[in-house]
Amino acid sequence: MTQETRSFQAEVSRLLEIVAHSLYSEKEIFLRELISNASDACDRLRYAALTEPALAEGDTEYRVTLIPDKAARTLTIGDNGIGMNREELIDNLGTIARSGTAAFVSQLSGDARRDMSLIGQFGVGFYSAFMVAEQVEVLSRKAGESQGWRWMSDGKGEFTVEALPDAARGAKIIVRLREGEDEYLDPARLRQIVKTYSDHIGLPIILKDGGKEETINTASALWTRPRSEITADQYKEFYHHVGHSFDDPWLTLHNKAEGVLEYTSLLFVPSTKPFDLFDPERTQHQPRDAAIQPHGRTNSPAIDKANFERACEKSRRGSRRIRQILG
Repeated sequence: MTQETRSFQAEVSRLLEIVAHSLYSEKEIFLRELISNASDACDRLRYAALTEPALAEGDTEYRVTLIPDKAARTLTIGDNGIGMNREELIDNLGTIARSGTAAFVSQLSGDARRDMSLIGQFGVGFYSAFMVAEQVEVLSRKAGESQGWRWMSDGKGEFTVEALPDAARGAKIIVRLREGEDEYLDPARLRQIVKTYSDHIGLPIILKDGGKEETINTASALWTRPRSEITADQYKEFYHHVGHSFDDPWLTLHNKAEGVLEYTSLLFVPSTKPFDLFDPERTQHQPRDAAIQPHGRTNSPAIDKANFERACEKSRRGSRRIRQILG
């Protein structure tokens, strides 16, 4: 198949214009968003392979890789997750095919920080790459399919899609950096960004540089660690990861109950309401994360914090009482 050129959906074009001209001070969050998406892709394949083991193709060591290339001035973020086919590349990267799109676009204001929060909340953090990129290329093959594809754009209104027969399963996002963004080619800087924003990712994040491979994150699930070992910033960045949000959590509750039943709970209450809270189609949305859904589906736009905390304390007292009875 020859190269096919398409135009971005009008909403995407507006979004890209905001991102490209953003004065957002923390441009490094683009890497957090791309790593988060790569982790999600691996999780999706892990779950799909439970019922269709052949999808994993014998490769179940899921991972995210970072490859800086100073000569080519590119940073590649790769994963061996679920991947995308041609239709998914067009639908996921060229359009916003979700309910609530009109509400989303109507709230874009030109205020960089506020708009970036909406962009993350709507699940299109991929476009944050254009804060530092002059061109983005995606090489992908969907698990269970033999044909790979290349998607490419400079973020200026159009993108191209073409067949790529030798693509590996998963996705590689090649970010060709603008002049002045060379810090994202520095291995030390990449380590620092991952440590700050993505240390909680449950998959190994591997930095490939100079023929060497190095795992640069802790690669353990945050909620399984003792509260005493987790900092406020680590909780905050985990919230950003699971919610694809840029706001800070209004309330964080992390509890472990032991007894006949043992469980650990980690709950975040967002500080800003979802942009589509009152959208009629909101009830059709599916949770982004099966374990933690930061923007809880509720009919009430407000939560009584005092009552909420009292209920949690009552639950903790009940757990302590059970432990006392069981001796």
